[in-house]
Amino acid sequence: MKRKMAKIAVLVSGGGTNLQALIDAEKSGIISSGKIMLVISNKPDAYALTRAENAGIKTAVVCKNKYKTVHGFENAIKKLIEENEIDFIVLAGFMCILSEDFTKAFPKKIINVHPSLIPSFCGKGFYGLHVHEAALAYGVKVTGATVHFVNEIPDGGEIIMQKAVAIRDNDTPETLQKRVMRLAEWKILPLAVEKVCADLIGKMK
Repeated sequence: MKRKMAKIAVLVSGGGTNLQALIDAEKSGIISSGKIMLVISNKPDAYALTRAENAGIKTAVVCKNKYKTVHGFENAIKKLIEENEIDFIVLAGFMCILSEDFTKAFPKKIINVHPSLIPSFCGKGFYGLHVHEAALAYGVKVTGATVHFVNEIPDGGEIIMQKAVAIRDNDTPETLQKRVMRLAEWKILPLAVEKVCADLIGKMK
């Protein structure tokens, strides 16, 4: 009997390095309870779409500026999620804050990776390099990454996993960003995806 797997959709906006970490983790068996079935981008030129296509994963583009309202934009994403019978959503560098209407439709079924140790340097306005700039400006000696469930509060959902990364004296926002990705984000995101997928499968039985 074939083992049941959770169907995963990954939402992306940029280069897709976290998506690549998930694709690689699936190939190596780190993720064995879920399968990436769909990659959705809000940017038609996102390199993440190429990564998905190279891995044989179905892709879709939903551009926010084509819709008059956030509701319309999110409904288009919801429709794709439902049509593809997706069980679980991963935000991997998705640069749109999802509304309460959207997050409530998928309770404990959306996760995000954030490049700091929440509750530090998180919430509205803290994304990408801004997070690392803030950490360096504040003078903290340790930063890292957090994977958390997504709710109506930006970066406010329950924490699933965290990993710390030491800050070096000569760090720039760019060097810190790369090291946090390599040592924390790319490690804990696949582990958290596997954990949530395994829990979902347990509830499906």
